[in-house]
Amino acid sequence: MLKHSLRFLAGLGAAGALIAASATPAVAAVEIEPYFQDTTLAVGSTKTNRLLLYADEPTSLNDVSVRYDYRSLASKITIAPADGQECAAPEPSVLVCEERYGVSLSELPPLGSGIHRGVTQRVDMAATRDAQVGDSGDVVVSFQAAGGQRGSYTSQVRIGEGVDLAGGPFTTHSSKPGGKVSVPLAVSNAGKKTITGFVAVFDLSYSVRTRDRFSNCLYSDDHLISCKFDEEIPVGEGRATTLNFELAKDTYAPTNQAGYAEFMTTADFEDLTRVREAVGARAATRGSGPKLTLAEAPSQMRQADQTDVGPGYNYTGWTIKVTGRNGTDLAAIGDTLRGGAGAVVTATVGFRNNGPATLDKTNADWEAATHTVVELPPGTTAVEIPASCHLRPGTRTYQCASEMLLVAGQTYTMKFRLRIDKVVPNARGTVHVNAPCECPGGGNFEDDIKPANDRATIVVNAVQGGGGGGGQGSGDGDGGSLPITGSPTGLIAGIGGLLLVAGVGVCLLARRRTTRIVA
Repeated sequence: MLKHSLRFLAGLGAAGALIAASATPAVAAVEIEPYFQDTTLAVGSTKTNRLLLYADEPTSLNDVSVRYDYRSLASKITIAPADGQECAAPEPSVLVCEERYGVSLSELPPLGSGIHRGVTQRVDMAATRDAQVGDSGDVVVSFQAAGGQRGSYTSQVRIGEGVDLAGGPFTTHSSKPGGKVSVPLAVSNAGKKTITGFVAVFDLSYSVRTRDRFSNCLYSDDHLISCKFDEEIPVGEGRATTLNFELAKDTYAPTNQAGYAEFMTTADFEDLTRVREAVGARAATRGSGPKLTLAEAPSQMRQADQTDVGPGYNYTGWTIKVTGRNGTDLAAIGDTLRGGAGAVVTATVGFRNNGPATLDKTNADWEAATHTVVELPPGTTAVEIPASCHLRPGTRTYQCASEMLLVAGQTYTMKFRLRIDKVVPNARGTVHVNAPCECPGGGNFEDDIKPANDRATIVVNAVQGGGGGGGQGSGDGDGGSLPITGSPTGLIAGIGGLLLVAGVGVCLLARRRTTRIVA
């Protein structure tokens, strides 16, 4: 059962969430958790929102209807279909929409996360002419589906002033691994009202770090997450400062590392992060040093909630060209097992990143950094496999996707539960990291600096003197299967770096499936 009304948010615009999860016993039924983000609206502007549905099992919902009840804001806001769905208004300030094709909840990255999400069709939310700055109320969004599945979420809506933040120009820089980089952080007011406070939310590559600890900024270890500014920006004016970054010594080279900052109003940031405490969030760390300022401007209290009515260009960004040579060696890990006919043993296999560089393939395509192929020893059958693996048709070989971020010095292993059908002395299988993969978005790593150690063996019932061929440990017939070890995931692109600010990115659903029963 899920413990909270929300355990995970996704698709919030910035990149990079640190994700962790744990395993719990299976549950009898799939529980669906809805979420509808809080919203601040300005008169004359429209925002699009959609209901997100989360579960700890894959599922498909049919005959889905979604009900939007905004009677507490009657005459203040409107909600209308945005995707051409069939909707009706059974009473004033209530909208009911039908999902024509149902809703399918599929697993979010990383593979084996156990977090499944589905989205409904979008709706447009707008403030009416009768709305006044300071008005607020709730929108109760509920769904029901065939089979009795139902749920609801209460979202806060408020009326604020419309402003328009604009990010500065994108710039390009260069550095070697371990080097320092200074980049501009610039923002301007492209609207018609003075901006009274705003937040910069950062989406930085794993290798981009900072030693600064500003008191108005939040951090996760050496990663900058967000900074809150109280400065005013008058109409037509801009503010700027310089940020000092460092590249980690294990940065892959040559490569390009990217960073972005999204500017949002204080109210819009609050809408995004209000749920963090309710979901038991892990908090980011506030800096203890001086305050980061963009310009000399009086700090004043916010007179009214504000919302960005032109968010399409409120970004700035930097490309850092990493010079020199710094590669990666992924070394395969095999195992040695022993057991009689009918025994079930556990093979712990995978690879280690021997460095010197971290392999970072984080992108919005959700592709693995590499693939590992596991060929079973003769006389054995897999009865449980990692969730990130699948059987190649017509073979005894399983192809397994890695995470997108493989940190130097970390070991990434997975467990196969093997039944010994027939005792074959010295039965040998193979573990092959960096194996070829005909994947739609890539997924091959072809530049391993030491390919000689890309293969290891799985040996079952090794004959004395026959050697284990790269085995590491032995199967003991114990139950269960552990998640991939090492870094729990990476910084996952497209999920939203500010989820770490919200804490949602490190507080997921109460379970993480890492194995599948296959025989």
